[in-house]
Amino acid sequence: MDTTLPLPFLPTVDLGKGPVESTEGLTRKQLSYLGCVHFVASSANVDTLLQFLQGHSGIETYVDVTAIDSTDDVISILDAGARKVFVAVGQQLDSLKAYPDRVVPVFSTQDHPASGDIYSNGVLFNAGDDKSPSEQVLQQLKARKVSPIFLVAPKIDFESAIKVATEYSAIPIIPATRLTIDKADKERISVPAAIGGSWSSDRPDKLIPTVVTDERGIALGLVYSSEESLAESLKTGTGVYQSRKRGLWYKGATSGDTQELVRVALDCDQDCLKFVVRQKGRGFCHLPQSTCFGELRGLSKLEKTLVSRKASAPEGSYTARLFSDEKLLRAKIMEEAEELCDAKTKQDVAFEAADLIYFALTKAVSAGVSLADIERSLDAKSVKVKRRQGDAKGQWAAKEGITNGSTSAAPAPKAADEKVESNNGRIAMKRYNASTISAAELKDVLQRPSQKSTDVIMGIVKPIIQEVRTGGDKALLGFTHKFEKATSLTSPVLKAPFPQALMNLPAETIKAIDASFENIRKFHAAQKEEKPLRVETMPGIICSRFSRPIERVGLYVPGGTAVLPSTALMLGVPAMVAGCKKIVLASPPRSDGSISPEIVYIAHKVGAESIVLAGGAQAVAAMAYGTENVSKVDKILGPGNQFVTAAKMYVSNDTNAGVSIDMPAGPSEVLVIADKYANPAFVASDLLSQAEHGVDSQVILIAVDLSEKELAAIEDELHAQSMALPRVDIVRGSIQHSVTLEVKSVEEALKLSNEYAPEHLILQLKDAASAVDLVENAGSVFIGEWTPESVGDYSAGVNHSLPTYGYAKQYSGVNLGSYVKHITSSNLTAQGLRNIGGAVMHLAKVEELEAHRRAVSIRLKYMDDNKI
Repeated sequence: MDTTLPLPFLPTVDLGKGPVESTEGLTRKQLSYLGCVHFVASSANVDTLLQFLQGHSGIETYVDVTAIDSTDDVISILDAGARKVFVAVGQQLDSLKAYPDRVVPVFSTQDHPASGDIYSNGVLFNAGDDKSPSEQVLQQLKARKVSPIFLVAPKIDFESAIKVATEYSAIPIIPATRLTIDKADKERISVPAAIGGSWSSDRPDKLIPTVVTDERGIALGLVYSSEESLAESLKTGTGVYQSRKRGLWYKGATSGDTQELVRVALDCDQDCLKFVVRQKGRGFCHLPQSTCFGELRGLSKLEKTLVSRKASAPEGSYTARLFSDEKLLRAKIMEEAEELCDAKTKQDVAFEAADLIYFALTKAVSAGVSLADIERSLDAKSVKVKRRQGDAKGQWAAKEGITNGSTSAAPAPKAADEKVESNNGRIAMKRYNASTISAAELKDVLQRPSQKSTDVIMGIVKPIIQEVRTGGDKALLGFTHKFEKATSLTSPVLKAPFPQALMNLPAETIKAIDASFENIRKFHAAQKEEKPLRVETMPGIICSRFSRPIERVGLYVPGGTAVLPSTALMLGVPAMVAGCKKIVLASPPRSDGSISPEIVYIAHKVGAESIVLAGGAQAVAAMAYGTENVSKVDKILGPGNQFVTAAKMYVSNDTNAGVSIDMPAGPSEVLVIADKYANPAFVASDLLSQAEHGVDSQVILIAVDLSEKELAAIEDELHAQSMALPRVDIVRGSIQHSVTLEVKSVEEALKLSNEYAPEHLILQLKDAASAVDLVENAGSVFIGEWTPESVGDYSAGVNHSLPTYGYAKQYSGVNLGSYVKHITSSNLTAQGLRNIGGAVMHLAKVEELEAHRRAVSIRLKYMDDNKI
């Protein structure tokens, strides 16, 4: 039968004779199991029909609209999801010609098939009161290859209708009131018998293979069905099948893994039945897996995991945190949506889309929405005929500089006193009392924003590294053209001496750089060792240690949303002070191929050999392996995004690169400890100085014995100062996962801080200096109310390249020692060797390293022989 219907017949409901629920022989639920329905509607019951369509998008719905006068109503019915509408010939065909694949003409025995292509989408033939349809009309339709033919013949019996339908490849439309599931009801047509009578089975027992799927079409398993099992399934609304050995099989009756029936269908050849179910419990398979074809993957696997996490999440689960923190989830969805919009490469788009789908599906599952619900909504949208213009909404259009769908200049910034849109809300950190929550809850509260999967990141980074390693300058330049859009560049390297034209800066900028340069130089120069370490460990044995600069260093200076000359200073000045022979900077160029003159000026001041005009993993690879014009380095230092960090980790573990790195890196962070003597405006400004770095930054306030009034003062300042910042959207994102912890003492505050191990620790305390003795883990400490973190970022002299993401427990920030290596030496006299030789030989013997032992014994024997 040439049709896409799930059944060999189409049940019909006349809305003029009662509500949808009133189908006599079938319940409304049982009708839905059939997966298709035909309605006879009129102008009086359009609203009832629309209400049904909006709530049953999974059911294929066909509507006879010949009694509806308004074309607008018919269009509304199509827009609500009706698969096809049946209209009188000539009545509405012209006005509905925009929807040719969804409009089917109707004619009766008095009509004759018209010429032309009005039947290209099939036809409904109404036999009316005739006890047998006009075979002449049917023959004409069949000769014209009209398909499908929907047949309405209320006066003939079902068997005759099926016979005619089979002969002319037609689909009989049967009143739902004439259908039943009950075998004992002899007055009506048995649905299981009607379906069973049409399926084709080559088995002696006439069982039919049955594919069981979930609502998304994922195959769960293969079973068999009979008319009896089908009837039982339709009656109970559950998965019931025919076991070839044990009779009826009520799925889940013993295991508890039951199935809720959604609908049944036949395939196109009627030799396979399909059951769509909602699987309960562990899964369909008798093995510990979701399906008989293995475990779920992709979106289905993710959905299953999210549902499990919602029901019972393991301690510390990030997904559980998302379910409980609506603001965090909202912020992550907006963050990932923006990252997807900014993605350029195929890999990046796939990566960011996966992230967005994860958070979006978390939102859906949190609200009780399944993937099947989402797909039903997509299907419903796909059949809509009333289209919106699709313009971006106000705030999003303004952000991209478009108005009513066309590009235009961005609107002017808001005035300082202009009221911010209410949907943006108040910018506030969540507050917790450290003494009233459990250790597990506290750990969860201090959890840093999650980073991308290392495996996923490495999957993107490794091919880039390998391509640069093998392709050299050409590959490096290609990536710069691709990622930075700097297509005018013809060389990936700018070599010293740098042209003065590239370093022209305002006098004030030069003065600021020079002052910062000098302070950083002084502080790092003071870290130089005065003289080599020399120790006589025992008579005649001198051990020493001396330092030498690392010969070749590569310094990565990020680009992106802001120019970062401060990073060039923090990396370049210590390299110069240490005496590194070759300094290579790398920084992504602008789209016109140029680079910030501040960075060129600093490169000149520190004596850099060259500037690599590239960013990301490609810049790291170029410095690690070298290219035709990029010098290979021995160590790579500097911050960057997750791709830069992953590339640094990769090359540092590759023995072929022979390169080390400074430290792993994550998003910027600050922890402020404040007591009642702290100025609320100062505290808020310090928090915001890090919050504006990026939406993945995190700021923590530990409030020492502050009253509600004092806490509110800080929160008011935080909001007011945030709203005055040009990067307020970034601040809003980072504050969403930032917190205030209330504690009673400075000691308690420092204990929490040491566990968190912040990149920046600010002590806004009455006696801040005395609290430094309690600091165990921090990248850099800022002491007292007059020491904002900003001075460390730029000009005080300390280095701002610091360990983040808790690495302050294991790593130091960049310092002079980052650019030097220590070499040890031993110098023994003959007496010294006599003094220690016995111990050396014994230990070598214990380790069975005979050559080691003999290297000493030969010398001792020589001394004895020559009386030394």
